[in-house]
Amino acid sequence: MNVRRGWGLIAVVITALAGVAPLQPATASVGSVSAQATKWRDLGTLGGDASFGVAINALGQVAGTAETADGSSHAFRWTASGGMQDLGTLRGVETFARAINVLGQVMGVSHPTPDDESDPDNATRGFRWTASGGMQDLGTLGGCCTFPRGINDRGQIVGYSLLRNGDTHAFRWTATGGIQDLGSLGGYISAATGINALGQITGDADTADLSSHAFRWTPSGGMRDLGTLSGRYSSGDAINALGQVVGRHLNAEGSFQAFRWTASGGMQDLGAFYPTGINALAQVIGYGNVGNGKSSHGFRWTSATGLQDLGTLGGKSSLAMGINDLGQIAGTAETSVALEWHAFRWTPSTGMRDLGVPGASSGASAINIRGQITGSFIPADGRSNHAFLWTP
Repeated sequence: MNVRRGWGLIAVVITALAGVAPLQPATASVGSVSAQATKWRDLGTLGGDASFGVAINALGQVAGTAETADGSSHAFRWTASGGMQDLGTLRGVETFARAINVLGQVMGVSHPTPDDESDPDNATRGFRWTASGGMQDLGTLGGCCTFPRGINDRGQIVGYSLLRNGDTHAFRWTATGGIQDLGSLGGYISAATGINALGQITGDADTADLSSHAFRWTPSGGMRDLGTLSGRYSSGDAINALGQVVGRHLNAEGSFQAFRWTASGGMQDLGAFYPTGINALAQVIGYGNVGNGKSSHGFRWTSATGLQDLGTLGGKSSLAMGINDLGQIAGTAETSVALEWHAFRWTPSTGMRDLGVPGASSGASAINIRGQITGSFIPADGRSNHAFLWTP
């Protein structure tokens, strides 16, 4: 695989929203680019053409993927003191970072080389990287492959892995216990998508009648079926520090809608949008169709305000991709210039502001508690993506 993908990904995401019911558009203010222009930093590459920042921790350390001089893709960790560090590979194949915790531990995936995917030692595997131990294979549940999805600040990792019989089960990995099968809800398939600092996990699992239901797993209670609101489908996508779950369900018309689950209130419908995150204040972000499905806007939901349209930067569409515990949001929005997307930060007091990252396009993927944002940008000359760090 190769990280030089441009911003075609944005178009793919918006196209995938076709099943989300339209919401009414709103207008967001456009911030001053010049006021932001000195706050960003190009993180460079590992000797190749491209890089992409995907995650940032509270210390401002960035994890992502970058091309090396030979054109392969390697996971990296960037720090202010050490710059971009190549995290290496598992058995010589390409690696991609997915998350970083407050300890600077990086979670990611090692992908097989295209010419020999049948080799068990060349299958997709998850890894954890630490400064003291380097890159460690997470193992499997007996089958060929492992796909990690989340890591908490204790270094515990969740995701899904193939069993020896071909079924797929959610797993939890710890440094002391290794990989643990979390089971299912009576069916053949389950997958974990998020874990909080308490070790509480969310995801989705098949039931005995082959419906797919969101779950919350705890060390003391195991896997709990969170049910559905209508129909046969729900999935848990993220979990916050309070153990509240945000995810998706199918409504009676067969369209996806967001939900929030709490231990006291159960599953609550939040409206027609695709959720991408929830913070410790139970604020939910995501994106959904507006204007009869002709464009997509980022949204925020709170119990006090309900569903709020974040607007755009003058164009038709936007995506909300990350939220911190102060309620600050990072994402990507279309500008008034055709085919240009810019990274933004949104706050309740300022609304949506262009980060001022230079180039033809930019996009934000994550934000930390200090308001620092990472993502990637395409220079004005059209060269490949470069990872960036933006600091308020």
